[in-house]
Amino acid sequence: MALLKVKFNQKKRVKLAQGLWLMNWFSVFAGILVFSMGLFLKIELRKRSEVMDNSESHFVPNSLILMGILSCAFNGFAGKICYDSLDPAKFAKWKPLLKPYLALCCVFNMLVFFVALICFLMRGSLDSTLAQGLKNGMKFYRDTDTPGRCFMKKTIDMLQIEFKCCGNNGYKDWFEIQWISNRYLDFSSKEVKDRIKSNVDGRYLVDGVPFSCCNPSSPRPCIQYQVTNNSAHYSYDYQTEELNLWRRGCREALLNYYSGMMSSMGAVILLVWLFEMSVMVGLRLLHTSLESITNPEDPECESEGWVLENSLKDTFKSALENLKKLGKFNQVEAGAEGAEGEEGGKTPAITTVS
Repeated sequence: MALLKVKFNQKKRVKLAQGLWLMNWFSVFAGILVFSMGLFLKIELRKRSEVMDNSESHFVPNSLILMGILSCAFNGFAGKICYDSLDPAKFAKWKPLLKPYLALCCVFNMLVFFVALICFLMRGSLDSTLAQGLKNGMKFYRDTDTPGRCFMKKTIDMLQIEFKCCGNNGYKDWFEIQWISNRYLDFSSKEVKDRIKSNVDGRYLVDGVPFSCCNPSSPRPCIQYQVTNNSAHYSYDYQTEELNLWRRGCREALLNYYSGMMSSMGAVILLVWLFEMSVMVGLRLLHTSLESITNPEDPECESEGWVLENSLKDTFKSALENLKKLGKFNQVEAGAEGAEGEEGGKTPAITTVS
């Protein structure tokens, strides 16, 4: 029994073709939207590529850009087919291409669904990318005189100001690295010497943070040095002064920003996928309804359209049988080639009579 079997007359076929033509052009605009989203996400990721460890995060925007281009191409082609289906003479040239085209549409829709899922599942990969990238970026914060790294201070400062964050996981991350350049340290000072000597790696570590960690909403001037020393500041307790420095780490802030953006894009892609699926089903119904016309000379006669010629169970069984036959055919061919090789390898025995 055919799946989604529908009876059509000429009027219904014309309405279906016209509706599909309109839907395909809506799908072209949806493809442009997907392309634009991918381009926007790629630009956003490029802005902060210095604090990302690898390029895996660009898989999503690249996929969106590709899906957008393919969507415009596929749906533009389908719109042309639907338009020509109103004229039997024009539609005749498309008949041999419809089955391969519908098979490609199935593959394309599977890819669109896969990209939508990836948009929701990229959070873990993005988390590790940001964690390592921010860690490296903070190490290079002091290298304002080093070519290739001199921009990192500005990048980190602008990032912390824009996203209202501090450090990788929190402001205490700055206590573990030397973020003050040696050119601004007085090595004749006893305090500087003692701090450097007390550290195994010979680094100048302080319980302080860059100015960009300061919260401008704090009611008191920002305390960015001796953050954990309560006695160094009047009426101060670093464990309760929540408004003084940004408590949230930049990894969490960026992760929420990008994953929220990708989740929204994933929801849009799922809607586009549902729309594409409905277009593909409609095109299949139009294709079968035109092929099943019993009398081509009578365009007003009734016909039947369906999505699958048999039920899902029968179609699945038939596909499995075809795969098995294909496998057996390949085995027979391989066996035949082996037998030919053995026969070719035999040499006739020659008897000599003296």
